[in-house]
Amino acid sequence: MTSTAPDSRSAKAVLRTQRIELPSWAFGNSGTRFNVFGQKGIPRTPYEKIDDAAQVNRFTGVAPTVALHIPWDKVDDYADLARHAAEQGVALGTINSNTFQDDDYMLGSVCHPDARIRQKAVDHLLECVDVMDKTGSRDLKLWFSDGTNYPGQDDIRARQDRLAESLRKVYKRLGPNQRMVLEYKLFEPAFYHTDVPDWGTSFTHCVALGPKAKVVVDTGHHAPGTNIEFIVASLLRADKLGGFDFNSRFYADDDLMVGAADPFQLFRIMHECVKAGALRPESGVAFMLDQCHNIEPKIPGQIRSVMNVQEATAKALLVDQKALEAAQQASDVLGAHAVLMDAYDTDVRPILRDMRTEMKLDPDPMAAFARSGYAEKVAAERVGGQQAGWGA
Repeated sequence: MTSTAPDSRSAKAVLRTQRIELPSWAFGNSGTRFNVFGQKGIPRTPYEKIDDAAQVNRFTGVAPTVALHIPWDKVDDYADLARHAAEQGVALGTINSNTFQDDDYMLGSVCHPDARIRQKAVDHLLECVDVMDKTGSRDLKLWFSDGTNYPGQDDIRARQDRLAESLRKVYKRLGPNQRMVLEYKLFEPAFYHTDVPDWGTSFTHCVALGPKAKVVVDTGHHAPGTNIEFIVASLLRADKLGGFDFNSRFYADDDLMVGAADPFQLFRIMHECVKAGALRPESGVAFMLDQCHNIEPKIPGQIRSVMNVQEATAKALLVDQKALEAAQQASDVLGAHAVLMDAYDTDVRPILRDMRTEMKLDPDPMAAFARSGYAEKVAAERVGGQQAGWGA
């Protein structure tokens, strides 16, 4: 029987159009609650973070935007920052808010029982929309650390009402081409209950808000054993998947490199995206990394992460969808599983090397960056000043 599986040529055509957004904070110092580990050559300003992100795009060709975190990446002139990014061959992307690093937010931000503190948090979110107006960004990404640590500490239903009211205020401020994407997280730093703990809570609020509100799936924000591809498929079916924060974890929200812990899971997620057409730009689904490189060098860590997403995507593109559907319709359990495994077991690295060569890129981005001397250059130049890190 002749195979109906996509060939490498059609897979490469899609892979060339793939876009993976980089997080500015991945280029700063990070660590655990025990220590933040400093490295040489770490950026000291948002401008230098963009310089480093541009290196990732230079060697991979598919990472042309950089997400900002406010106030970590606050500058006096966002138009000038956008100009600098363009000069480096990248653009400014998603604007991420921060309502978790202020003492006023110890008991919550948009869900806090004190109306003054809730308004302070909303004002910050509105400030982020102002930044979007200046940068031309489409998405405002919201993650709230709000929750409680003890039973009875606060009224759970009332906190949901406060959250809904705060989100409505921000939603009304969005421009016609702007969106709000709401992230969720199972736990931490709140340990009794979290106000947006799962995709269902985020989905419920987004549906109530309207079409410009979407759900963000952070691949590290789930209980062990959670079927993340089911969540992805459900949100795609409802047209409510705004995007991903790609990372990997072994236990909780480790923010390790995407594909490190369970590359098969990443493949399964990308398979659902391919089937639903979510790789097409018009789908509106944003693919972004959200990682902290605690012990590995920052730029190579991001390059390797982009390559991991590319490999999972390439395998998903090689799934013989017609054969899979035929096996499913015939209730051929093992046959259907074999179709997926045939694609997953394919070594797609030659396809990606060929694609990079066709794009006038080095077929081995990691080796090419190592040879470039950029890491040694910035280590020598970036002496003095305050290195970027958590909160800066």
